[in-house]
Amino acid sequence: MTARDGHRPRGRTPRTDSSRPRGRGPRATASRPRVRAPHAATSRTRAHLPALLLAAFALAALVDLVSLAAGFSVGHAVAKPFLMPFLAAYAMASGAPRLLVAALLCGWGGDVLLLSDADPAFLAGMISFAAGHVCYLALFRAYGSPRARVAVLAPAYATALVVTVVALWPDLPAELRVPVAGYSVLLTAMACASAVRLGAVAGLGGALFLLSDTLIATGVADWPQLPRPDLWIMLTYVAAQFLLVSGALRALEARPGPMATYGEVRSTTP
Repeated sequence: MTARDGHRPRGRTPRTDSSRPRGRGPRATASRPRVRAPHAATSRTRAHLPALLLAAFALAALVDLVSLAAGFSVGHAVAKPFLMPFLAAYAMASGAPRLLVAALLCGWGGDVLLLSDADPAFLAGMISFAAGHVCYLALFRAYGSPRARVAVLAPAYATALVVTVVALWPDLPAELRVPVAGYSVLLTAMACASAVRLGAVAGLGGALFLLSDTLIATGVADWPQLPRPDLWIMLTYVAAQFLLVSGALRALEARPGPMATYGEVRSTTP
């Protein structure tokens, strides 16, 4: 007979509940309390990072503008170099393309160089800003789409360019006339393209950038200035860069296709 018939083989005892190893009861097998993964806090920090960086930019801008209003040149010299790095870091944390970050960093180079009153520093700063405008134009071309009538805006901006350069030309130092005219062409093209390709928010930023640099040019030409001219230059400039970033990020979010961000490595990202 086999064990299947009910006969137990000799030498084997049936396993009872008492043979269960101690310490393995229902309480012992209860799951341990969950421990939060270390990356949870990191994820929360990353989620709040853009807001923190934007707050840092706003604080630096406030210190800079208040210093200019009070005539405190040291505060301006300390705060101004932090403006574009904070704004660029905010753009990076928000998933901006490399071209936008590059444009802001070129602006940072121009900011630092223009802290000096020397003519070579002014020319170098203008070159740095011009490189930033090239980055903006490439950004608008790569990620923008027609949002306004170029047939209306282009003639208006072209007229403003010609009138401004013609008016400033006789009063500019001879060695700066051609560089200022060439820079003005790039600046005006950027301002027009920001509105045509990215919409009203970025377009307002481009227009304010044009106004800010025009105020600088009138100072170089020794035209009569508003009280605290540096305050109005920086106010329009800071607002311009912020609006360009905001408009670019909004336009990128609205794109139907995937957005290549700063942190991604893609062969198609400019």
